[in-house]
Amino acid sequence: MILVLALWETGFRREWWNSYLFPGPSEVWRALVDGLRDGSLIIATKISLMRLGIAFGIALVAGTILGLLNGTIPLVRRTLGPLAMGLQTLPSICWLPLAIIWFGLSEKAILFVTLMGALLAITIAVSDGVMNIPPLYLRAARMMGARGFRLYWEVILPAAFPAMISGAKQGWAFAWRSLMAGELLSVSAGALGLGQTLMHGRDLNDMSLVLAVMFILVTIGVVADRLFFTQLENRVRRRWGLANQ
Repeated sequence: MILVLALWETGFRREWWNSYLFPGPSEVWRALVDGLRDGSLIIATKISLMRLGIAFGIALVAGTILGLLNGTIPLVRRTLGPLAMGLQTLPSICWLPLAIIWFGLSEKAILFVTLMGALLAITIAVSDGVMNIPPLYLRAARMMGARGFRLYWEVILPAAFPAMISGAKQGWAFAWRSLMAGELLSVSAGALGLGQTLMHGRDLNDMSLVLAVMFILVTIGVVADRLFFTQLENRVRRRWGLANQ
């Protein structure tokens, strides 16, 4: 990494390319520090994370419920399953025109696009996890009197939990990408998030700001994965006796 940064900075200073189009690490760092110092990047980060938290939270709850229903009720599986799989192949940005027609250039439009980006991925992952539960578990639970909510809570949810984590991780990634797409194309909607700041950097021909925002996006993604999803996956692997594999 240090070597790459050194070569990048050397090429920038020696003008191996047009520095206006691709500034060096020192210029990107200066734009990042300036944005943090004046608070603009901090505010944009908070706004984007707030949008992501709301949309992803709704998608996680709704997707888990739909996935459980799809995985346990044949009628729902025959109707919702193909629909969810078909819509999952649709790029999330395709929801933006519909969201703008329904909600206008507003906060709700961005939240809707982000929600749809995560919802179907979580639904399909949870459904697959439920359908892959060994039938012996369910038969044994029913023989011991587990029915209705108790069956879901004490048997189905724990058995499908590893798949639910994978679905949540995938849903987070899709939600993050969908949020950026929504903010990039809805620069006039609501407060300025990271995606909208990225577009303003482009409009102002400030490539240092563009790269600084991209650095923040990558950092948030890595931190979220390492501090939350990876830790949760490791705990589940230890619980299932898979820690050494």
